[in-house]
Amino acid sequence: MDLKVDLDSPHSMGTTIIGVTYNGGVVLGADSRTSTGVYVANRASDKITQLTDNVYVCRSGSAADSQIVSDYVRYFLHQHTIQLGQPATVKVAANLIRLLSYNNKDMLQTGMIVGGWDKYEGGKIYGVPLGGTIVEQPFSIGGSGSSYLYGFFDQAWKEGMTKEEAEELVVKAVSLAIARDGASGGVVRTVIINSEGVTRNFYPGDKLPLWHEELEPHNSLLDILNTSSPDPMNIQ
Repeated sequence: MDLKVDLDSPHSMGTTIIGVTYNGGVVLGADSRTSTGVYVANRASDKITQLTDNVYVCRSGSAADSQIVSDYVRYFLHQHTIQLGQPATVKVAANLIRLLSYNNKDMLQTGMIVGGWDKYEGGKIYGVPLGGTIVEQPFSIGGSGSSYLYGFFDQAWKEGMTKEEAEELVVKAVSLAIARDGASGGVVRTVIINSEGVTRNFYPGDKLPLWHEELEPHNSLLDILNTSSPDPMNIQ
């Protein structure tokens, strides 16, 4: 008997995830919305997960599935690093993600983008989509929001970008997807990886560009109540 999987009931990271190579390294980017159906379970999730000092993974699909895969791979890579006496390559990390995704494809619902830098091949991006295949790409996009970005990347991506150009492209792309995709939202997080190490950046939702007919951010009802005057509970 086939098990019917309900995609809306578990926590799923509706998601926009991006990995881009540039002249010297990679930039990874993601939104921060984790939802259960129409309810936002976490508005500030971190979908860019560290695997080693020099390799990170962007997670989409089922939050639980992507977390267990990255936990296993982090553990395997730690063992691998100790045995080898040197950092794991991006290719090895991506292949471990691929191995787990492919061998458990009947049970997993997660698409991932692996990005990092190593001394052998420099900055590399690998896409590992739903079936557990592996594709090395100059840039990769994933999650529900990525549907809105294919045309944009066809137009905007170019070889040999600077670090600043690449990060600007990633932040712009995630904000465009947030504007269109109801399952993506919150803040934009980026991770830059190159020979010098790792830099994490954070772009709050109210600092992102607003696109066509997108509404201005408003304070929540709680914020409005907290600043209301006079204090409704203050009875004199």
